[in-house]
Amino acid sequence: MASFSLGKHAHVDLCDLLKLEGWVESGAQAKAVIDEGEVRVDGAIETRKRCKIYPGQTVEFAGQRVTVVA
Repeated sequence: MASFSLGKHAHVDLCDLLKLEGWVESGAQAKAVIDEGEVRVDGAIETRKRCKIYPGQTVEFAGQRVTVVA
């Protein structure tokens, strides 16, 4: 499973994570797929675009999965 490092940050917004991983091309696209219920956080559908993702959480979208690490 892939991992995403927060570096010196405490968290990352869900819509930003989708962009940073290259899963979507724009912030607008990220917000649209989140709004449509296509993104899961720790196995549950997440529709909050700015949901804060912390170390240890797993995000899934379009058959891809990433775990956030500190």
